[in-house]
Amino acid sequence: MEFIMSTALLNVTGLKKYFPVKGSFMRPKQLKAVDGIDFSVAKGETLGLVGESGCGKSTVGRTILHLYPPTAGTVVFDGETVTYKNMQKYRSRMQIVFQDPFSSLNPRMTVGDIVGEPLDIQKTCTSRNQRNEQVLEQLMLVGLNTDHLTRYPHEFSGGQRQRISIARALAVHPEFIVCDEPVSALDVSIQAQVINTFIELQEKLSLTYLFIAHDLAVVRHISDRIGVMYLGKLVEVCDAKDLYRSPSHPYTQALLSAIPLPDPTTAHNSNRIILEGDVPSPVDPPSGCHFRTRCQKMKPICAEEEPLLKEIAPGHTCACHFC
Repeated sequence: MEFIMSTALLNVTGLKKYFPVKGSFMRPKQLKAVDGIDFSVAKGETLGLVGESGCGKSTVGRTILHLYPPTAGTVVFDGETVTYKNMQKYRSRMQIVFQDPFSSLNPRMTVGDIVGEPLDIQKTCTSRNQRNEQVLEQLMLVGLNTDHLTRYPHEFSGGQRQRISIARALAVHPEFIVCDEPVSALDVSIQAQVINTFIELQEKLSLTYLFIAHDLAVVRHISDRIGVMYLGKLVEVCDAKDLYRSPSHPYTQALLSAIPLPDPTTAHNSNRIILEGDVPSPVDPPSGCHFRTRCQKMKPICAEEEPLLKEIAPGHTCACHFC
């Protein structure tokens, strides 16, 4: 699927999110969870965001929605800059589905109340009957029915709970949804069903997704484009098919080589790239290229200059001195 970026629904520029951490009295430190990233998401597109745990993926999604106030940078949604002061009017247009359906649903509320809560907050219904009709409509969209309205979250499986979370996000008819690792807490057998639900809802409701995950195999099936993050920065962004066919950044190549292969012979003969060492601390990241301490292609310039995210092919950007 091709998208014209002039029709971008979301534009993120120079986004940073630093968290204060305990340091000395004279020299307080900051954890640089997101350290200056730029990207756009077109209307109707799914942008996948991948990387190792702790790279800042989830922080990006939550900062865009101002669940975390950004340290710096701008978020432009549908042509208007989003700030803390005007975020309230975007709450119905921008929603999130959290990672863990076991902790994101209130155990004391029925499914009907959970899905209806956004409608109550936004005051979109004029009567109780209208509210109940809208709640049931959202439940049916995700494969649930009227029998589930009066039940509690503990009575459902993990996959069903995540469907309830999706219904809650859809209740106010958003245009953009941050999917924050929505299948990572589910059994593998259920993951495909939930992914298919996201795809069907996008086609039916013209939704736009930022789909965050650490599993490249999952992201491949739903994303139009994929951004790869490492230690708070984007290192590569391109069309999903191009990423799997010809990854350019050494970190992306290592991630793809780690995907398990079903055929033992092919897996044995494949060239696995083993990353040595640990991920550096985001409190004190390396100078120059953040990935240089684990990169097999590292040269002196990598410690001296930070590589910028530059276009190496139409629609394909990479932050490496050797791309």
